Amino acid sequence: MALFESHLSEMPLPLFETEEAPAVPVAAPKGRLPSYIGDHRKRLRARFMEGGADALPDYEMLELVLFRAIPRQDVKPLARALLDRFGDFNGVVSASRNRLVEVGGVGEAVVAELKIVEAAAQRLARARVIRRDVISSWEALLDYCHTTMAHRDIEHFRVLFLDRRNTLIADEEQARGTVNHVPVYPREVAKRALELNASALILVHNHPSGDPTPSDSDVTMTARIQAAAEALDITLHDHLIIGRSQELSFREAGYL
Repeated sequence: MALFESHLSEMPLPLFETEEAPAVPVAAPKGRLPSYIGDHRKRLRARFMEGGADALPDYEMLELVLFRAIPRQDVKPLARALLDRFGDFNGVVSASRNRLVEVGGVGEAVVAELKIVEAAAQRLARARVIRRDVISSWEALLDYCHTTMAHRDIEHFRVLFLDRRNTLIADEEQARGTVNHVPVYPREVAKRALELNASALILVHNHPSGDPTPSDSDVTMTARIQAAAEALDITLHDHLIIGRSQELSFREAGYL
């Protein structure tokens, strides 16, 4: 009897009606999104549809993009990590594949979604300037240049070719360089302008450092292209240097 009573004393006491059993998380069925994540995604999509992008901070916009790439887990930590690494939404979608995959949790599916967003943004921005008078659409042109070049990690050099009405007839990348230099050949720029029957040019390149102040080589190169263009009766309207958050116009700054 004593042995039986000792065993009873070691058994857990039954719960009374006033006590609550500890909550045990119930795993979502295999292949189904956990309810709390699914609810969060629904709320986020609803806020976006009601208020647009202005209603969401950068990390939530990134979450929306990442939902498709990572369908069955919380993507908020990854969105935060990407912003910590690249600064803002534009910096994330513009980052190169090699830099993106250095962030834990980023695989090919995430890279693909981000690059789709980047390509879509560039096409939309380009559509606002191509075949239009760029002088009267200057702000749209600046937006396009920032969208395509502001967050590049090496220098890119582009030439915008215009006809006699200052309509943009072609936008071409002429060269890529390093973090602080890009090789440009004035003869090649002039030759391409003749091939396109262009009457005017706008030069554009970026400074990955973020500072759009022109270097001595930038000034020299611009002067050489201007001389080559003038010999062919082609006008150089401007040279834009695109920084992270601002740009410099050679014409406004007095270099042209």
